[in-house]
Amino acid sequence: MKFKLLDTAVLKRNLPEHGLRRGDVGAVVEVHSSKALEVEFVLGSGDTQALVTLRPSDLRTVRKDELLAVRPVRKKSPRPSARRPRR
Repeated sequence: MKFKLLDTAVLKRNLPEHGLRRGDVGAVVEVHSSKALEVEFVLGSGDTQALVTLRPSDLRTVRKDELLAVRPVRKKSPRPSARRPRR
């Protein structure tokens, strides 16, 4: 499948490191080459959840008979800071 700028794309695999699941819908925001696309996935608030470089084979188009849905995204827990020794 050849994607163009601003096409809607459906993720075909989980990307847990980005909080994304198979079936999440994003928008192609940059076409780097025939083998690399930049895809933005946004929250209902409009904030970016993830901006990821993917292969076209990681994506598919939305079919006309599909209903879009929403799901909550678990917030990433903050990284624990390095503890300094007490003096």
